[in-house]
Amino acid sequence: MIHRNLVRLAALVCAVSACLFLASHHATSAASQPKPLSSFDAQVKPLLAQMTLEEKIGQMTQPEQDGMKDLSDIEKYFVGSVLSGGSSDPKEGNSLQAWTDLYDRLQQHTAATRLRIPLLYGVDALHGHNNVLGAVIFPHNIGLGCTRNAALVEKVGRITAEEVRATGIQWTFAPCVAAPQDIRWGRTYEGFSEDPELVRQLGDAAVRGLQGADLANPLSLLACAKHYIGDGGTTFGSARGGRGLDQGDTRLDEGTLRRIHLPGYIAAIKAGVGTIMPSYNSWNGVKCSASKRLLTEILKQELGFEGFLISDYNAIDQIDRDYKKAIGISINAGMDMGMVPTRYREFFADLKQLVEEGTVPMSRIDDAVTRILRVKFAMGMMDKNRSQLADRKLHKSFGSPEHRQVAREAVRESLVLLKNQNKVLPMKKTATRIHVAGSNADDLGNQCGGWTIDWQGKSGDMTPGGTTVLAAIKKAVSKGTQVTFSKDGTGAAGATLGVVVIGEKPYAEFDGDRADLKLSQADVDAVSHMKAAGIPVVVILFSGRPMIVNDALDKADAFVAAWLPGTEGEGITDVLFGDYKPKGKLSHSWPRSMAQIPIHKGEKDYDPLFAFGYGLSY
Repeated sequence: MIHRNLVRLAALVCAVSACLFLASHHATSAASQPKPLSSFDAQVKPLLAQMTLEEKIGQMTQPEQDGMKDLSDIEKYFVGSVLSGGSSDPKEGNSLQAWTDLYDRLQQHTAATRLRIPLLYGVDALHGHNNVLGAVIFPHNIGLGCTRNAALVEKVGRITAEEVRATGIQWTFAPCVAAPQDIRWGRTYEGFSEDPELVRQLGDAAVRGLQGADLANPLSLLACAKHYIGDGGTTFGSARGGRGLDQGDTRLDEGTLRRIHLPGYIAAIKAGVGTIMPSYNSWNGVKCSASKRLLTEILKQELGFEGFLISDYNAIDQIDRDYKKAIGISINAGMDMGMVPTRYREFFADLKQLVEEGTVPMSRIDDAVTRILRVKFAMGMMDKNRSQLADRKLHKSFGSPEHRQVAREAVRESLVLLKNQNKVLPMKKTATRIHVAGSNADDLGNQCGGWTIDWQGKSGDMTPGGTTVLAAIKKAVSKGTQVTFSKDGTGAAGATLGVVVIGEKPYAEFDGDRADLKLSQADVDAVSHMKAAGIPVVVILFSGRPMIVNDALDKADAFVAAWLPGTEGEGITDVLFGDYKPKGKLSHSWPRSMAQIPIHKGEKDYDPLFAFGYGLSY
């Protein structure tokens, strides 16, 4: 009886505490709630009334900076936005200076237009300002999902915003709030988790981090929740040509679509996200970019989204073979801005004709342009007393030690310790000799993954200022400790301990779809060679998703899932040497074999190798 009463009392205390926390959290959230974008309509309407049809369509047109035939087209077509896709770099190279000069050069063209409406410049800054040499590269979202730390994700967003704004650019096509349901998908690492609730929590934090409390703050970066909707739930083999998962068909009833794939967007809208990107994929055979049900009825009318929709890269082309017809379908469905990298002149002319013919009503054009201008007013871009050129004073903190410290924290909190037999970890900094091996031990490109300098990423020394695992181990050990290296794991005889860093090579969308997630034979051999030396072996896996690791796991004494950690390899050695305990918990279920994929928590007969939320500590 006493025991039962104590349990009841404890439950009551917990309930009261939870209510107090929720009330406090609600008050804090309400206080920091961003200003509704529609509140800027009083400023938008007089400007809209002055605009010609051509000027309105110009605001809805987004070419790629290196896809423009002539930069004077910014004036000629009243262009409202430009982008740099994954490999659309300045001609002068990827330096901070080159990016800043490019932004200023393009922005200055708007001064020659009648209404002088500034350009909104968009990039894929997915894990830091990853297009620019010397930027801090954070862990990809799958790793951040393992931190379960919303405050840290928000901090990552704040630093990303500051580094992007250092180049003048004001808009990132992030965060990805997909809930990937099949890890064979090559964009799995862009999502935080398979779990919609975790995606909701961290998606909210990411938007708040990027945009800050007020979009008008010069350090705020316009966010873009993507890819709406169901991009992580396509049926394998439903993509074009029957290949993989990317841009395929999400075959779900509406209730299931909402339960799994909508929570991230609801959170992003509540956080005040200014833009949303409809997805390449289809929902039950209809392209998302062509669905009035998804874009207008659910997103704008039901959820009250007041910002604007930007199509994905050439996504409108996929709606219909007749480009003009495709444009009409998408705009009438609710698309507000077309990402038309090279076909911008055609888009402009066709959309104008569609309006003149009555296929696209003028009310739809006015709604789209109102939404775009709301965002520009909210960001302070229409303030005539404020320069829209880059603030080069921000160059001082770009890639700074302070920024790298936050990335290092994100790395160590994202690591998931899957195995630690005989307490091999933490390692001793005073070990006589540590032998390091593996394809990823001294490769910054592999450590960062896709969307790093290059769209698909590349192996090798991709960006200055980063630290590989091998370099980090050398920094961490005592003066008396010898650190040796061989890529294939040979030469380990006589070492105190071995560290093998293995895993995937960089990839991004489409190219990253895989029918088989087994480790390469070279990686398995490197672990085997190290084990043959008769020493304790620590395996570190770099990957954009869980992999089939049984062969390496069996031979390893300790096994760490490090995901795609970015430039700060010292975050890994912080945990390996015990300066910090491992805290990461799996954001995805880890399968035993390919036959188990797709696998999700809560399913009948759920029996993964490691369950969702698994993670050891010291």
